[in-house]
Amino acid sequence: MSNDFRKFIHLYGNIGIHYALKGIMETSIFSVKNDKFGLVDEDLSTIGPRRYESKTVAQKGNTKIKRKFEVSQSGQSTSKKSKVDTVSSVKGTSHGYPLEHPFNKDGYRYILAEQDPHSSITLDAEDLAGRPIPPELYRPWMSPTVLLSLHDRAPQLKVADNRLTVTGDRGYCMIRATHGVSEGTWYYEVHVDDLSCEGSALRIGWSQSLATLQAPCGFDKLSYSWRSKKGTVFHQSRGKHYSDGYQVGDVLGFLIHIPHSGKKKLPLLPVPTYKDKALIKFKNFFYFEEKDEQVEEYEKNLKPLKGSQIIFYKNGECQGVGFSDLYKGTYFPCISLYKTATVTVNFGPSFQCKPFFPAEYEVEPISFAAEIASIRQTIAEMLFHVESKVLSRTTAQYPSNYKFSQQS
Repeated sequence: MSNDFRKFIHLYGNIGIHYALKGIMETSIFSVKNDKFGLVDEDLSTIGPRRYESKTVAQKGNTKIKRKFEVSQSGQSTSKKSKVDTVSSVKGTSHGYPLEHPFNKDGYRYILAEQDPHSSITLDAEDLAGRPIPPELYRPWMSPTVLLSLHDRAPQLKVADNRLTVTGDRGYCMIRATHGVSEGTWYYEVHVDDLSCEGSALRIGWSQSLATLQAPCGFDKLSYSWRSKKGTVFHQSRGKHYSDGYQVGDVLGFLIHIPHSGKKKLPLLPVPTYKDKALIKFKNFFYFEEKDEQVEEYEKNLKPLKGSQIIFYKNGECQGVGFSDLYKGTYFPCISLYKTATVTVNFGPSFQCKPFFPAEYEVEPISFAAEIASIRQTIAEMLFHVESKVLSRTTAQYPSNYKFSQQS
């Protein structure tokens, strides 16, 4: 029993209710007006034990009580009673890529975009309502390290949080790395973790970006692979005997040599900025949408590059040249898995079984491709901002409240 209530009983029993009400008024909890008893604070939503913060908010002019919501790290409102955050509230993995994202498929490719701090256009948030966002405001997001791609893979494949381990599911399907190479000599490793499921198998090698993901590596003209069973190598779905197969515990090496186009090594050339592509929004993130060229037409124009090679290694020992005179293009590390096979990739710079490479090759770990890609992207953006005619465009192309900065 509270002291206020005891005081009320004591006063009521001795001097009557009129004086009792006056006595209670002195506690600042109850009030008396014209011999009427009431609360000092009439907002019932604020009543509760002092050791707890109020969990409700009463809206002015509205008799309905709404639960108080907290703002999550993603900026969205979430109820305190919610035990599980919604998927859309998750920013991304530890590597910065969203957990929910569009996959490359049906002839379309999606490139995660971020705001371009060097853009000469500034636009307030309220100006975006109901209008398409100019792609010049964004730039491609570049992964700082080479990892297994989350979007450039068959959706049924399971990728671990470290984005270096992948597990298959039923039929053959592929996953590519985040970065590719178009010249030079590059190397990466793969550790075979599990082939325990009956009939499980692997085909690992190199693939161009247009190679189909719902097929094994080596299925078409755009990929080359080495199979775990019988050591067969595949290209255009044609296999030939190459070496013994590999099994759980083996460490495999994959080297690709792509000669430089000219007699001299060319400087780093810029890459596409994608600022002329459509910008779409998916799960609170923006992506450039690029339509792939027709695979059939692309394959018709493929030309072999003399001097190019792919060499495979097993536990540090060279197995010989697997393929030569590859079709010219940009090649990505590629893994295809059958059933529940599991592997872990090592893109460098340190390798578990570093082999002796051919003396004429300057071999680089594929991990260095991330740095080169960042340099090329920076060059491309610099050229875009220098050559851009954004400042000279008529304001009719944009809302009247667009603000153009003085950056050149």
